[in-house]
Amino acid sequence: MAKDAKSNNNGSDETARPPVLSNLAWEGFATTKKPDVPEGLWMRCSGCEAMVYRKVVEERLNVCPECGLHYRVSARRRVEITCDVGSFEEFAAEVAPTDPLQFTDRKGYGDRLAAEQKKTGQADAIIVGKGYVKGRPIILAALDPTFMMGSMGSVVGEKLTRAIERATEEDLPLVVISCSGGARMQEGAVSLAQMAKTSAALARLDEAGGLFISVLADPTTGGVTASFGMLGDIIIAEPKALIGFAGPRTIYQTIRVELPEGFQRAEFLQEKGFVDFIVERKDLRSEIARLIDFAGK
Repeated sequence: MAKDAKSNNNGSDETARPPVLSNLAWEGFATTKKPDVPEGLWMRCSGCEAMVYRKVVEERLNVCPECGLHYRVSARRRVEITCDVGSFEEFAAEVAPTDPLQFTDRKGYGDRLAAEQKKTGQADAIIVGKGYVKGRPIILAALDPTFMMGSMGSVVGEKLTRAIERATEEDLPLVVISCSGGARMQEGAVSLAQMAKTSAALARLDEAGGLFISVLADPTTGGVTASFGMLGDIIIAEPKALIGFAGPRTIYQTIRVELPEGFQRAEFLQEKGFVDFIVERKDLRSEIARLIDFAGK
């Protein structure tokens, strides 16, 4: 016959389970689950490494509130923060890239284009259109660093040329915001031809007495710098933007000479006379409007 469970001196059953401690209110400890913090609210600045509130960065036009680092932004965002609200009318949107050389590196150029178009929702690395800046009509072109690092291929050259020609025909100021790694290697000599094509169109704009304001963001390098980027009647750069043809590392590896501090940064180029003004993003609209008025356009 089974024996009964033994009892303690106070008569309680030894087999009884202890109380569930998780239901007790312990002093100094929270027993309720904290609400989840949504992901992506905070970001670490790549310049000063401070933790900053993402919404504050966006409200400051994608500029770090701690160190003033100007983040790269898409062409759509450029249009949004440059033109008066609702004033921008895009044109030449139907121009799309092809793969004339059937180029393949780690993947086919056609596949690479398709992936970039799906990621960005853009046909290529530029947006052009007519808009207004503080009531002044302009023709605006903005390169898109989110699409193959804003590289210049046949579509970028064609759409920019159309923008230049429209500015010439309508006698409107042309504003081009560059942010690019240079010519697109997957299009070979076709991409290099865009340097001459855009430069020739700008020469015709100049002959017609047009105004070209070139805005250089970080980075503006390679064939873009060697062509339309540095052909502006007025050249504006964002603070600390990297501007040059070959990168500092390539130059150092070629000539084996220690480069000056701040070499190829906007402040260095302004000191040497290659850049007219350094303008923070929050002041760019006002500066463009001021320059248009000064030029009588």
